Amino acid sequence: MKNISKYYPQLLAVLGFIIVSLIYFYPVLQPNKAFYQSDIAQYTGMAKEQNDFRKANHGEEPYWTNGAFGGMPTYQLGAKYPYNFVKTIDGVIRFLPRPADYLFIYFLGFFILLRVLKIDTLKAFFGALAFGFSTYLIVILGAGHNAKAHTIAYMPVIIAGIILVFRKRYITGGLLTLFAVALEINANHFQMTYYLLFLLLCIGIYYVIDIVKQKDYKHLGTSMGVFAIAGIVGLGLNATSLMATAEYTNYSIRGKSEISFKPDGKAVTSNAAMDHSYITEYSYGKAESFNLIVPGLFGGGTVEKSKEGSKVYDFFLSLGVPPNEALQYVEKTPSYWGDQPIVEAPAYIGAVVFFLAVFALFADNRKLKYAFLAGGIISLLLSWGKNLPGLTDFFIENVPLYDKFRAVSSIQVVLELCLPVLAFMGLQTFFKLDKKDQFKYLWQSVAVVGVVLVGLLFAKGSFNFEGTRDAYFAEQIFGPDGAKQVGPGYIAALKEQRMDLYTGDIFRSLLFILGAAVALWLVTKEKLKETTAVIVVGLLVVLDLFTIDRKYVNAEDFVPARQMEQPFEMTAADAEIKKDEGHYRVYEPFARLQGRTSYYHQSVGGYSAVRPRRMDELFTYSFEKGTNIDISQIIKNLDQQSFAMTGAVPQLDLLNVKYILLPGQEGDIVVTNPFASGPAWFVNKIQPVTTADEELKSALKLDVKHVAVVNKDKFPDAVAKTSFVVDSTATIKLDTYEPNHLVYSSSNKNEGFALFSEMYYGKGWNAYIDGKAVPHYQADYAIRALNVPAGQHKIEFKFEPQVIKTGGIISLISFIIFLGLLAAGIWYERKQAVRQEAKA
Repeated sequence: MKNISKYYPQLLAVLGFIIVSLIYFYPVLQPNKAFYQSDIAQYTGMAKEQNDFRKANHGEEPYWTNGAFGGMPTYQLGAKYPYNFVKTIDGVIRFLPRPADYLFIYFLGFFILLRVLKIDTLKAFFGALAFGFSTYLIVILGAGHNAKAHTIAYMPVIIAGIILVFRKRYITGGLLTLFAVALEINANHFQMTYYLLFLLLCIGIYYVIDIVKQKDYKHLGTSMGVFAIAGIVGLGLNATSLMATAEYTNYSIRGKSEISFKPDGKAVTSNAAMDHSYITEYSYGKAESFNLIVPGLFGGGTVEKSKEGSKVYDFFLSLGVPPNEALQYVEKTPSYWGDQPIVEAPAYIGAVVFFLAVFALFADNRKLKYAFLAGGIISLLLSWGKNLPGLTDFFIENVPLYDKFRAVSSIQVVLELCLPVLAFMGLQTFFKLDKKDQFKYLWQSVAVVGVVLVGLLFAKGSFNFEGTRDAYFAEQIFGPDGAKQVGPGYIAALKEQRMDLYTGDIFRSLLFILGAAVALWLVTKEKLKETTAVIVVGLLVVLDLFTIDRKYVNAEDFVPARQMEQPFEMTAADAEIKKDEGHYRVYEPFARLQGRTSYYHQSVGGYSAVRPRRMDELFTYSFEKGTNIDISQIIKNLDQQSFAMTGAVPQLDLLNVKYILLPGQEGDIVVTNPFASGPAWFVNKIQPVTTADEELKSALKLDVKHVAVVNKDKFPDAVAKTSFVVDSTATIKLDTYEPNHLVYSSSNKNEGFALFSEMYYGKGWNAYIDGKAVPHYQADYAIRALNVPAGQHKIEFKFEPQVIKTGGIISLISFIIFLGLLAAGIWYERKQAVRQEAKA
């Protein structure tokens, strides 16, 4: 009982995390309410076909969907893998309703780290709240970046396990590291896990140097062995996901393109998997990084909710706009004026957190602080992306895997983890100092932070407060002619409003810092007890972050549950298309990279950061760049006859795009493509080529119905014969369709070469003719092709990815090993505890 009672404070802290999570997202307790997340709505559209398949087939997993991008694996669309026991365990940990579950594991994970760092329970409780309420972590929940939030939440637990191992707690630390690594990888946001490695490298270097200095090589070897076991088993528990993702990566836009020229015709000069401009599109401005301690420095979010009395509100009133209407305009003010295209909210970590972190750098004697400082600095510098091109380009070209990830600004999550760690190390240290040192380090910290804030105040005159999209918004509100007349006044009011927010939030941060400093100063004067001071400072930290968070994510984000279950309304255009019960695809040019179309139709578009590369290139190298057909001409000639006069569009025809959805004044308009090739057809001729450049260029101006382009170096068997006789009686039709199993019947007097308007993916799709496995090929840059013997035949394509079977076996074996290690660890620790009690 005595041993159990010592855990009461920790259990109370966990209970507190549950309560705080539910309070912040209190509508989750209401029936039929759901948290609206835009990315999850898009995902729902993308995953519609696979979810429908599961329901119709008693939970069977297809692992392939034709609903998006013409066809792709579902490995990054929530695929369910065999023997994925880690996912089950994670589900138990995340028992709260979404998104309160993610907030809870933010708190819990960081609390574990602070306790391992020997931070008192009460301080660790507030430290966990400080981390969890970091504005960026709340905002990604609002946006629906669930996998990112999920992954970030387990980062602190990995660090905690590693620190325990380096402290010679091999069993506890090793098991915690193994468990955390498994959960981290299962969360499935490899970019965040990759960024964590930079911080782990800093921590590892610190401990290795310290161990080498002590010449304790046995400890070093044992630690490395523990990490190796933890890492291998943790990876093994997620083998299917990792192997499937790795297999697909080279087929996605995250893999290096085989094309040697860019869409604009210029030569590709970089070895990076993705273009530098794409990787660094979201880069923090150097000055913008001060948003970490002053939330409104660069305007807050792209759309900042302003109130009555603001400069823009008064401007609209001066134009005679009614107050209610003026408020509507003001609430959608383009407040943000930083370097990034769109920002939901500032990445604010809290002024008090920053102040306490500075205190730690002055006062804390633990050298581990420098590892966290180094990790924070590295992440800050890399988050500048294109604004620090020398460092960024070096990493893209030379650091393994760095070129696989975009939005480099998100590496700041490492800094947003490091500073709260330093802050609460500092708060813990404060109460261990004598009164003299408490006061000395306190005033030094106040002075440093004060200089930074005052410096920002004086720097105000060096900024112009102009946003790159101000003129665009003015034109959207007032129209082209109105923007010329009143646009300058609107932009001037907008700049004044930004200046007010800039100044106001500097003083806001200063007040919170002074409040925390005064509370700690009262401790030095023995006017305040330690517990009281910790509560005061902790509440200031939480209040500071909470009030900013609520501006961006709050109860207004909850909607009727049905709205998330069915996020897209069927339009009249959708209904018109769905009258056609045949097999075809739909193209929505102005929403190709959205998930709405996939919700109702098989689409050549979708919403995914890992969309198939070759499918994407068929569009980005053609009329979406204006090099083949101008979409605006289709809009001007909406009727079918005019569109037909434009001529066949090869990439639409070979993908069986029968319908195009275009925006109209009274809703979407359906345009029929009369040249769509259908599910399958025979061609007369094969045109052999030897490079991907030739494949793409030929495919964009091909006579799809009669000629197929095949890379003879990749598929030499396919071009053994290049001419075929196709008479009027030759047919091939799709008989039955499932996303992972397509059945065709063919009839042809002669041997033929058939094309299928399905995406080629050689890592799992198998072809069968009359039940016998046969090779199939890639043709016309992206689709499937097959040599078909003369006569009548049953042709099948089945998606049978071996990687799922192999990965499942590895996962099962790894789980058995994990259970063995866990049982052995528990037995050993209990045995050690009994020995210690006997000695006592």
